[in-house]
Amino acid sequence: MPQSLPYLRETASQTAGPYVHIGMAPGAAGFDMFETELGGDIAGPNAAGERIRVEGRVFDGTGAPIKDVLLEIWQANSAGIHASPEDPRHAEVEDGFRGWGRVISDFDTGEYAFGTVKPGKVTGGNTRPMAPHLSLWIVARGINVGLNTRMYFGDEEKANAEDPVLNLVENPGRRPTLIATRETGDAIPVYRFDIRLQGDDETVFFDV
Repeated sequence: MPQSLPYLRETASQTAGPYVHIGMAPGAAGFDMFETELGGDIAGPNAAGERIRVEGRVFDGTGAPIKDVLLEIWQANSAGIHASPEDPRHAEVEDGFRGWGRVISDFDTGEYAFGTVKPGKVTGGNTRPMAPHLSLWIVARGINVGLNTRMYFGDEEKANAEDPVLNLVENPGRRPTLIATRETGDAIPVYRFDIRLQGDDETVFFDV
């Protein structure tokens, strides 16, 4: 039977922990490593469409905001085109439009925020249109595997009602957890999207 070696010590936790910020958003962790943070600009200055701001917090099962969350965002442009070779129309996206970004929550308040353009309807693999949405990937301390979800827009009622992914959520009462509310901002519209990891109002997450 193998014996334990006294000089071996416990390694760092396998959850995201604080290391995720050092590796993926070093500026927020206090490391001045890059002139521009990778993933800091989703739409770019040349993107067409309505400029918006998304704000929210991620809550744990007790209702407390999590203050070390990292979110990655993927989206189509205002014409519903992704900046990916997998989209047959990707060459049509505006110069500088990435359709991908990365943001972390405020270490004091847990609030996250980012600016972008409101995406258009996207044609799915079965040619059925999907309502305008953002795809989100969430990691934080205590989350062993990143969580995937979507954010839909509350002022797109008709498109949301017909969206094939929203309609996969068997309990209609849980679909509102994927829908952001539109508010009036100082300069541009603000969509509020809070994410709950557990509890009665737990956000719907997808196994992708």
